[in-house]
Amino acid sequence: MEKTEDISFGYLLNDVTLLFRKHFDRRAVKFGLTRAQWRATKMIYHREGLRQNELAEYLEMEPIAVGRVIDRLQAAGFVERRPDPADRRAWRLYSTEQAHDVIDDMELIARGLRRDATVGIPLEDMQQMMAVLNLIKENLQALDQVATTDDQVS
Repeated sequence: MEKTEDISFGYLLNDVTLLFRKHFDRRAVKFGLTRAQWRATKMIYHREGLRQNELAEYLEMEPIAVGRVIDRLQAAGFVERRPDPADRRAWRLYSTEQAHDVIDDMELIARGLRRDATVGIPLEDMQQMMAVLNLIKENLQALDQVATTDDQVS
């Protein structure tokens, strides 16, 4: 009898992610943003006033790489750096009006792609899939907490 742990789903999740990214990139090419630039812009839009190191953590990127992304976004008029009033050495990141317009368009692209990707899938099935994926995510995050606790004990 097959068990839950016998079902290999990691490669399928990866394949779906890669295909989603590929089709999103094709639709969004007209904006001239790389995926890293798009992710950074969206994150700043939703979390105005982030510091660059905080953005790096959210994006799971090295701070130096995020700095280059921000440099390009600032030069293109999508992001502005403002001094951090609490720390003279730091900058806070804010999206510009130009970024807001692009984000609205990108959200429409993402919504259309989700619509195309979920053709024939009932809402209830999508909700169940999301619940299962969230539970898997929580289980994996709990493993991180256990590993951190084990590291501290050692």
